[in-house]
Amino acid sequence: MNSFPRITAHTGCMGTPDNTLQSIETGLNYGADILEEDVLITADGILVLSHDDHVHLADGTERWISQMSYEQLRVLDVKPHSGAPDETIRILPLDAILPYLQASGVGVQMNLDLKSDACVEPVAAWIEEHQLLEQVFLSGCETERARLVQRVNPRVRKLLNVDPSVFMTDAPYVEVAHQICRDAAGSACFGLNLNYRVVKPELLPIAAEYGLDVCIWTVNELDEMKHFIQMGVQSITTRNLAELVQIKKER
Repeated sequence: MNSFPRITAHTGCMGTPDNTLQSIETGLNYGADILEEDVLITADGILVLSHDDHVHLADGTERWISQMSYEQLRVLDVKPHSGAPDETIRILPLDAILPYLQASGVGVQMNLDLKSDACVEPVAAWIEEHQLLEQVFLSGCETERARLVQRVNPRVRKLLNVDPSVFMTDAPYVEVAHQICRDAAGSACFGLNLNYRVVKPELLPIAAEYGLDVCIWTVNELDEMKHFIQMGVQSITTRNLAELVQIKKER
């Protein structure tokens, strides 16, 4: 039997607002192996947890994170990327996750999904500063950003984010699979990060040839979870932690 995939808690898991401590605490309480959070950077160089640079405020106005200082941003009531229509959050600094990482030890990892190239150098420095090379890795890295990470700091681990459109050409699936694996290996990624809809069984042995993990997102339906567990992927990202954790317990 295949080993069970690592369970990655999508930010906003179990109906919590995205990029909040509530989401992180929920992931930990359900026993996720990996917690995913999104990262952007303010105009004054503060790393923050947010999916979008363009944010909508409770008063109906809009702002851009990259155009504000953190002091300006931190007091704003922001509508989360995902959550209840009338819900608001405060944007958190990346440093807010440190106590959770330090308390959990290396048993729980963090997947930081970079949303801009401007994040690369400061995130790499943050990982080094806090000695988190074994506990934190990066996603949100298509080929050019993955290469940028490699130039900035080759010690930082990363996944190659695969654009689903590469599978929507006339090229044979196996040929495309080899190409994305070459791209990942060429930028020293340890795995592929893919939309589950483009993952077929043929990809798994090809990725294994290159020594790459296959990590998929975002799988929320029970039957699909079981399908990819059987296929042998190395990580499943889900908002529906309860059902994936229950499958693991039953195994």
